[in-house]
Amino acid sequence: MNHSDDSNQYHKIILETLEKVGLIGIAMATVWAVSYDVAIIIDHGRVTLADLLLMFIYLEVLAMISHYFASGQLPIRFPLYIAIVALARYLILDIKSMDDWRIAATAFAILILAFAVLVIRYGHVKYPYNEFSRSRTRRKGDRIPKRASYVGKKDIEQNS
Repeated sequence: MNHSDDSNQYHKIILETLEKVGLIGIAMATVWAVSYDVAIIIDHGRVTLADLLLMFIYLEVLAMISHYFASGQLPIRFPLYIAIVALARYLILDIKSMDDWRIAATAFAILILAFAVLVIRYGHVKYPYNEFSRSRTRRKGDRIPKRASYVGKKDIEQNS
């Protein structure tokens, strides 16, 4: 290894550590927000649809963080789900004070996000990829590990 490789490895370790510390901070803040909102719900003695949607957003944030720690990957679908629920919550809470154009724009934004999720899901099913296809450091002669989720060219041709 030369000095450049050592430096790159050092920077990678620092960035991964900062990323994990940031995600732990987000998880802790989310748990704090959940406990705060649950305390408000208990104090009021009732649960509204807005409360449930907010709890669902918190749950999605925690699921996204959990998925990242389990797999090392952060699928774009999770933030899209969070955005859809956040827009739905906004629509539900403020519908009485919204004009028709704002309601239509919000509903259209939800529709676009839902369509984006479908396109992404279709892409993952129709054009699967493995770990090496995402790697920039693949070298000639590297073996591609067999995985249950990997679909080869032969499999795609047979299913077409």
